[in-house]
This record gives sequence, structure tokens and C-alpha cells, in this order.
Amino acid sequence: MHPCPVVARLERRGKTAIAIIGGRKQEKETFMPPSAFLRLVGLAVLLALSGCATAPDRRDPLEPFNRAMFQFNQDFDEGIARPLAKVYRDTVPAEVRKGVRNFFSNLGDVMVFANDALQLKWHDAINDAGRVMVNTTLGLGGLMDVASELGVEKRDEDFGQTLGYWGVPAGPYLVLPILGPSSARDAVGLVGDYYAWPVSRLDEEGVVWGLVVLRYVQGRADLLGTEGLLEQAALDRYVFMRDAYLQRRESLVRDGRAPKFDDD
Repeated sequence: MHPCPVVARLERRGKTAIAIIGGRKQEKETFMPPSAFLRLVGLAVLLALSGCATAPDRRDPLEPFNRAMFQFNQDFDEGIARPLAKVYRDTVPAEVRKGVRNFFSNLGDVMVFANDALQLKWHDAINDAGRVMVNTTLGLGGLMDVASELGVEKRDEDFGQTLGYWGVPAGPYLVLPILGPSSARDAVGLVGDYYAWPVSRLDEEGVVWGLVVLRYVQGRADLLGTEGLLEQAALDRYVFMRDAYLQRRESLVRDGRAPKFDDD
């Protein structure tokens, strides 16, 4: 994830958030560069940090802003993302969708490698590099996940986790437009993920945005059918998503060790 590079977080973060990843250099005036989108997200973060002072949950001092953004994301999903994902699922053959999923997963492993190296997890970094080499060569550019079939473990690392590994606190919980659940630390981490994602190196903005949209739609299609589980599991979907996200991120930073939260 997430779940981005910018985005990512679609197939990551416990399938509780949707995120996208962008590119960088603008060549045509008809496209907003993904880097400009990142700046808009950063502006939203700054407005949130300056606009709220107190809230019941210490982890979520920006709850009024976050709830408004959560509702915006829900409306965006219901009006645009989900219908688009359903069309994609119903028109694109399953094997093609699997190849697309594997392709983006292989690109994501490059980012995972970079973050394992930044965390000095050399064994894991070698594992990540092995996955990329095997899937890029034997897997036809990543369309097939040969590495997993050979037993090479797929890991989940991003720059937000790297910051947490080196002691940077999560900071306040944030809900970003379209990208979904995050935190002050993870929002900063998106920038690092953005530059580590190979697609961000492409010069053609049209190609970059095409890949961004394809990844987003593919990830959203993978989540079709899970919405009912969320509605059944929680009276307050916002609180459910927030708590699930924060607990999972803490677990990832701790490499699976039990997270610790203040009682209040």
C-alpha cells in the first residue's frame, strides 16, 4: 500500500481503505499531475490540523473534519468507484484481472524492498528483491506471481511503517480525500511511497494516470461483496474503520507484536 505510493492502499491496510498512487512530471496541460494531487492532499491535511482542537478520542482530535471527509469518500465510492469497479469486474475476464493484480503487486514489491532496506531488514530486503526479479523475468513482467508459487514470501512494508520503525509517532488520525484512512505519519509516508513506486518515474502523465486509475479500479473490484460485512459489523462505520486501521497499522509497525493503546 497505502493501499498509493500514493494510493495504496487498496489491496493493503486490511482492506479497510482505498488509495491511489500517482506520477510526477507534467507534460500536457490536459492532465493534473499526480504530484499536484499530492499537494492538494497535503493542503487538506494542513487545514485539518489547524481547524480542530479537541475531541473525545485522543487519537482522533480532528474527528469533525475526518467524519466529513469519510462521508465524502463514501459518496465518491457509491457514485463513482463502486459502479466503475462493477463494470470492470463484469466485462474484464478473471484471468486478465488476475494478471493486472499481479502486475501492480510486483511494482509494489519494489517499494517494499526499499522500505525493508531503510529498516535495515536485510534478509527481508533480499527476499523482496528476489520476488521482483523472479516475477519480472519468469512471471512475464509481473503478470504471473511465480515467486509465491516458489514459496518466496510476500511482505507488506511502506514508508509510514519505516517512519514508525524509527520511532516517529503516528500522530492524529486522518481521513484523506479518496485515499481514505491515514495518520499524520502515514500521510507523510505517502510521499516516500510515491517516489519509490516505479510508475512515478514515467514522463508521460497520461500513461501515469491511466495506470493510477487501473490500479484503483482493480483494487476496488477486489473489495466488491465485502461492503455488507462492514455494515453488519458496526453501528458506527466511521469508528469501526478508524479503530481497525489504527490497530492494523500499529501491528504492522511492530511486525505483528501486540499493539499498545492508552485506555482513554
